[in-house]
Amino acid sequence: MSGKRAVSLILGASAPALRIDKLLWYLRFAHTRTMAQKMSAKGHVRLNGRRVDRAHLMVRENDILTIPRGREVHVIRVFRLPERRESAAGAQTCYEELKTGD
Repeated sequence: MSGKRAVSLILGASAPALRIDKLLWYLRFAHTRTMAQKMSAKGHVRLNGRRVDRAHLMVRENDILTIPRGREVHVIRVFRLPERRESAAGAQTCYEELKTGD
């Protein structure tokens, strides 16, 4: 087994993943992909508790995202990765909203 393949298997690189900016746009947390890229690059979003500062970070199923939207903060667990931008109802079938400690 080659070194690169062994590392990718250890790191779980074979699991399906999607860029965080695309996911935010697909799930309708951003109106445009450019807006999603800016949200990600400015550090407004958290992935599994860690601040995101790059739009190219990969999100996998069962990851937890913390997303500010206006005065609200949404904490979601991604069930499945969408293949494209769906309707609002379709997008909501991809994640579960977790309760926050308000």
